[in-house]
Formats: sequence, structure tokens, C-alpha cells
Amino acid sequence: MSSHSFRIVALVVFFSYLCSPAFAQKNRRHKDETHRQSELAQAEYYFTEGMKYYLLDNYTKAVDYFQKSLEINAENAGTNYAIAQALAKTRSFQDAIPYAEKAIKLVSTNKYYYILLADLYTRDKKYPQAAKAYQELVRIEPNDPESYIELANLYLQQGKYDDAIKAYDQIEKRIGITEEISRQKQQIFLKTNHLNDAISEGKKLVESFPDEPRYALLLAEIYTANKRTTEAIPLLEKVASGSEASSQAHLILSDIYRQQGKVQEADQEIEKAFGNSDLEASVKVQILANYIQTHRDQESRKKALKFADLIIKTHPMEAKAYAVYGDLLAMNDQKENARLIYSKASRLDNSIYEVWSNLLRLDAELNQVDSLIKHSEQALELFPNQGEFWFFNGYAYLLRKNYQKAVDALEEGKKLASSDQKLLNDYNSMLGDAYNGNGEYARSDAAYEEVLANDPDNSSVLNNYSYYLSLRKQKLEKAKEMSKRLMDKHPDNASYIDTHAWVLYMLKEYKESKKYLELAIKDGNNGTILEHYGDVLYKLGETEKAVEMWMKAKKAGETTDTIDKKIAQRKLVE
Repeated sequence: MSSHSFRIVALVVFFSYLCSPAFAQKNRRHKDETHRQSELAQAEYYFTEGMKYYLLDNYTKAVDYFQKSLEINAENAGTNYAIAQALAKTRSFQDAIPYAEKAIKLVSTNKYYYILLADLYTRDKKYPQAAKAYQELVRIEPNDPESYIELANLYLQQGKYDDAIKAYDQIEKRIGITEEISRQKQQIFLKTNHLNDAISEGKKLVESFPDEPRYALLLAEIYTANKRTTEAIPLLEKVASGSEASSQAHLILSDIYRQQGKVQEADQEIEKAFGNSDLEASVKVQILANYIQTHRDQESRKKALKFADLIIKTHPMEAKAYAVYGDLLAMNDQKENARLIYSKASRLDNSIYEVWSNLLRLDAELNQVDSLIKHSEQALELFPNQGEFWFFNGYAYLLRKNYQKAVDALEEGKKLASSDQKLLNDYNSMLGDAYNGNGEYARSDAAYEEVLANDPDNSSVLNNYSYYLSLRKQKLEKAKEMSKRLMDKHPDNASYIDTHAWVLYMLKEYKESKKYLELAIKDGNNGTILEHYGDVLYKLGETEKAVEMWMKAKKAGETTDTIDKKIAQRKLVE
């Protein structure tokens, strides 16, 4: 038998003896006292059971046992406190308050009783009563700074700013000057328009902690916010000369100089800030983005490029820095360099949608078709639900005359563009071209017709649709009507004039065709137009002039595969 079990058995035997009739007869005078001790033991049992359930987070059951204990021993401060705590856990704050008050009434020197009561008052939005509880607590324990902080917070909630300042002053008397307290006092003084008092707090911090640049910066910010920049500049210049917070000082100085109209000095301060790696890249990128928005002249753009280059040098692995640099290069018409920078940004961080969008756009503009295919497919692996990327992918394959892949990509993207009519038109326009190239003429025509139903003057569709119909020698009157409509709207566009002329050629209206081709030729030496002109001349019996035009067309380029045969055989090869 263990010693613990032995003690329990011994106690049972002992208490059995105490309760025996013989013992009761001899000790009747102790009956009342024994009865009371038994009651207290029962109260303690209930309290212990309540604590067990409290620790198991069963607060309702805990309250039940605490109440039973309190019924036996109503004047126990600890039990009242425990009930208040358990009720607070169930958010029954109003019900808990009387028990917390009773605990303090029974024991008026327990710190935790006051803290609980103040918390209950605060949760019940009884701020004056909560403040009164802390006033009592600081009277009992005048050297506890936490109580003064809570008291000050309660004063602030009631808008009693003077009382809050007094509470903070009491804290400083006990623990000395701290940033937290001084900053709180500064905010109160600024809110109540006591600027000089706020500045005095700032000076106190600077003097107390001369090696901490943040305090000088905080004071400088108050000066600048209140248009007292002449007082801020010496503080900032001191901080800027090599301290850890130098970049922030440079930025504030930049703002001050810009407000004073000192543009060159302002930009120099930005340059100094951007040249330091202690300023986060994301902050620099945001500052540069704002700079770009507000400085749109050519000189400022050049400066912005320099700033962007500095960000990259100090943060060579920051993708967003490259992204902004790419934007600036594109804005300065340095598209090839911008494309390379966007590509670098995509390798550093492939999650930035805008980088991929800009990269694909430049691939397309610069006719980098292989890159456009590669980059669009990489982008689609990351953003498969972005119709823009399917569009670029389809466009690239169309340029490569891989019509089936173009169709697949464009149809996939079209599903994502169902709510955007303009984008749908763009998809259908390109699908018309892709289906035509794939020999699926019915689908090609349907795609073109869908565009024209929503946008009857769509230049690309009117041109391509009419031209492809002419090559297929189908619906030539419709092709004529469309090409005429297009030419009339764009009378100076040689390509559109050529399309109309070619439709007329297919209709065997050679004289009319010649008239329009002569208009188109005036705008330059396009090989396609020159070859068409030669064909028309041949049909009109002007063989010598036709051969001359074919030779010019070959020299200009962009001709059909039959051009050499036409020249060699001196006749039209259909």
C-alpha cells in the first residue's frame, strides 16, 4: 500500500471515530465548531470542482459549483472573484460585475480583483467606473506603471486628455522617458492643437537618446507637417549624414526641397536615398511609381530611369524593380531594352501578371514571334484563365501559319471573353483569319460575320474577309460591297484600295481595278500592290508594262510564288 493510500484510509478511520456516539457525547461543546468546519470543507470541495471545470473551459458548469460554494461561504472573496472570471469567459459582463465588486469589498488590497473589475466595466462600456477602479489600484500600488497606462487609455476613451497626460507623467516619474509614452503624449498634444507641447516631447526624446536617429526623424516629421521646415532641415541633415535612418531623412528632405521649388536638390536627395540598400525595394518602387505619375516631362523621365537603375543596382534580385524599370524604358520608347528587362523580371518572379502582359505586348510589337510563343505558353501555365494570354498565343501561331494551334488557342481564349464584346470581336476577327488559313471556310466566314453583326465598320474584318473571298472567288459581290465600304472610309489607305482593286480584278472589271491600283501605287512601292497592278495590265493587253511592274514587285518583295515565272514567261501565271 502506498503512503498516499495509507493516509486516506487513516483519515477515514479517524473521521469515523470522530463521528462515533461516544466521541460526540464527550465533545458536545465542540459540535458547532465541527459543523462549521464540515461546511467549509464542503465549500472547498465545490470550489475545487468548479476550478476543475474552469480549467476544462466548461465555464457554465464551473459557475454552478462556485455558486454552491458561495451559498455555504458567502463572504469568500476568492469565490466571488472566480465566479466573476467564469462569467466573463461567457461574455456575461453585467452579471459578473457584482461578484467582482463583492470580491474587492471583502479584500480591498488584491491587485487582480481591481484589474478584473476594470476590465468588466470597460467591456460593458462603463468607462468612468473602470477608470475609478484603476484610480483605486494606483493608490494601493503607486509604483506599477502598467496601471497608469491602463488608466490613461481609459481617460483617452472618454476624451479626458488632460487626465491622460497626468497619468503618463506619473509613469515617466517612475520609469523615465520612453518612446511609447512620449509618442502618446505627442499624439494627444497634436490632437488638442498643443503643437509646442508636442514639439517639446520630441525634443525631450532627441536629447535623451542622441544616438537614436528615429527620434530626430519623428520630430522633423512634426515640423514638416506643420510647415516649420526651417527647423526640420538641421535635424534631417544630421540624420542623413551616415546614420542608419539616412534614407528616410533624404526622402523627407526631398519633399521639403520640392515644396520650396528646389527641384534639382529634391532629385539629388531621392538619388541618395535610392543608392542606399537600407531602404526597402518595395518602398523605392512605390516612390518611383508616384514620381512617374506626377513628373511626365521628358527630363523627369530620364531622371526616373536613373532612379530605377539605382534600385536595380541596390536590389538586383527584386522583380518589381525590374518591372518599373521596364515601364520607364517603354515610356521612353526603348522597347527592345524594356522587353529584355521584363523578361528578367519574369525570371525573378513569375507571379506578376502585369510583367507577362507587358512582355507579350512588346514581343508582338517587335515581331519577336518565337519569343511570343514561348512567353505566352509560360504565362498560360501560370495564368490559364487570362484570355489576353490565349490571344497572344493564338496570334503568334497565326503569324507562324500554324493555323490549327492558332484556332485552338483563340477558341480557348474566346470562352473567357464572353462578357467583353470588343474582345470578342478581336477574337473572332483573328479566328476568321485562322480558320481561313486552315481551309475551314464556313467557320471563317461565320467568325467574320459575327464581328460585322456587332461592328459593321471593323476595318480588319472588312479587309481580310473581302480579300479572302476574292482569292476563293466566292461571294464576289459581297466582297466588292465590303471592300468598297472600307475604301470609302479610308480613302488614303493603299492596302485597302488594293483589296478593293483585287476584288474588282476577280470580277473581271479590269479597267476599274487598274484605276484604283494606280491610286494605291502612289503611296509607295509595295510588292503585293505592284504585282497586282502587273496582273491587271496583262489582262488589259499591256504586256510590256506588266512585266516591268512584276520586276519592280520582285525587287520590293512580298510577292506570290509565281512572280519569277511571270517574268520569265512574260505572261500571267494563275
